[in-house]
Amino acid sequence: MVAILADNLAVNDGPLTAENAALLRPSDPSLPLEELRKRYEEDGYLFLKGIIPREDVLEAREAYFSPLEKTGILKPGTKPVEGIFDPAKSHLEYPGIGAGHVDGNGRPGGDKAAQFVDLALDAHYQEWYAEKFCNHPALYDFIAKFSDWGKHTLSLRRTLLRNNLPGSKPIGVHYDQIFLRYGDPTSVTAWVPMGDIKINGGGLIYLEDGDKVGLEQEQAFFKKAKEAGLSDEEAKSAFNSNMMATGLLSETPAEFAREHGRRWLVSAYEAGDVVLHKPHMVHASGINHDPENVIRLATDLRFCDSSKPFDKRWMNHYTFNDGV
Repeated sequence: MVAILADNLAVNDGPLTAENAALLRPSDPSLPLEELRKRYEEDGYLFLKGIIPREDVLEAREAYFSPLEKTGILKPGTKPVEGIFDPAKSHLEYPGIGAGHVDGNGRPGGDKAAQFVDLALDAHYQEWYAEKFCNHPALYDFIAKFSDWGKHTLSLRRTLLRNNLPGSKPIGVHYDQIFLRYGDPTSVTAWVPMGDIKINGGGLIYLEDGDKVGLEQEQAFFKKAKEAGLSDEEAKSAFNSNMMATGLLSETPAEFAREHGRRWLVSAYEAGDVVLHKPHMVHASGINHDPENVIRLATDLRFCDSSKPFDKRWMNHYTFNDGV
């Protein structure tokens, strides 16, 4: 295991080594559905290899970075599809967007970052992304069969298209039901790497047996809210006030794992891979220490059963300060 884990594999509060990290279990999408469902229930995630055609993912990656080239984020002489950060620049000029970085999902950065932030937000609304990539038939059809939702399978419109620059602050510890509070905990998140990500390139990491930990956290918050005399509706808002202002469980993943006697599960990812995870599966991301300064680009797509209650707030495209 020591040889498999890479140098500079780390989270906010320290390194990930053979002592506190292990590898995710990959799964071939062609395995019998019964086996894939069993793994999903056992592990809280399903790491699908090559489920989306690689060329479709790289086409989307190029569509994202091409407009951003004018902001100076990319290393001169490189191609947009490579997404290589210019090491002469500061990552502070190109802040990431999405839950966990800014209180209330506000707009990050100042005037200097305005052009980049505007373009990164605008990508969420472009046809190549919002219509084509987010509804890719290879992924949608698989989830419709895997979940057995069939025609009731609904792709939620609100998505989080995130870049993670080398050395920038990664997403802290959380589970998705925190942000999908106004619906049943039956959704499926598809984390989609939009390009190859080295094991130390800032990819998503999952807490070992993290679904159980997330459920325990949820039950503890609910008990606390009820003991305070809150109604079920009031408790939905109270959950997040028990956490950090950003809705995170922790900004220190290594410490969080130690406290729960778990390891972080990590992996390198290839364009075309997808990780499905359960609503209470605890996860975070590593620091991007890619030695070639490759920018990690990925998106969170969420699917639900439209015949059951779901969080209607997620049927609107992502915007700053949307309260979700």
